[in-house]
Amino acid sequence: MGGGQRRKATYADLEAVPPHLVAELVDGELYVSPRPASPHARAAGKLYSQLDGPFDQGRGGPGGWVLLFEPELHLGDDVLVPDLAGWRRERMPEMPEVVGFTLLPDWVCEVLSPSTASLDRDKKMKVYAREGVRHLWLVDPLKQALEVYGLEGGCWEALATHTGQARVHAEPFAPLLLELGVLWAR
Repeated sequence: MGGGQRRKATYADLEAVPPHLVAELVDGELYVSPRPASPHARAAGKLYSQLDGPFDQGRGGPGGWVLLFEPELHLGDDVLVPDLAGWRRERMPEMPEVVGFTLLPDWVCEVLSPSTASLDRDKKMKVYAREGVRHLWLVDPLKQALEVYGLEGGCWEALATHTGQARVHAEPFAPLLLELGVLWAR
């Protein structure tokens, strides 16, 4: 290839990445990130633990969701790996036995790290909007913040930003009083 044009990355490029790294394809580019540091991993785990019982399992809450850690999403030509994703059970009544999900999630959550924040906030948010994900959360464990977005007319609308030790109701899981302080606890 001449003229400084880059070769478009493929799924084979993604598969060649060692398993201890996270690989994603966005806009024809391969992005490789290290596994998350402890504040990132803890925030994702604690958030999942607060949502799983009431929403995925229906214990003490309305149920009606399938929630997954780091699913591989095949969205058009893009392959994204959000920290958490959720599908309403009416859209995913049974869990498919697949590596990559082509069924669009209803909610995604990206836990921000210094090395991935710009990718999450820019390119990945654009893909999620383009594909029609209805709800997006950005969790920043270093700033102790939860940003809640809803898709309106194909664009992200900032619904709320919650910080610190707040106890909040956030769409699409508004029936739950989410304790943010748990996400930042060491």
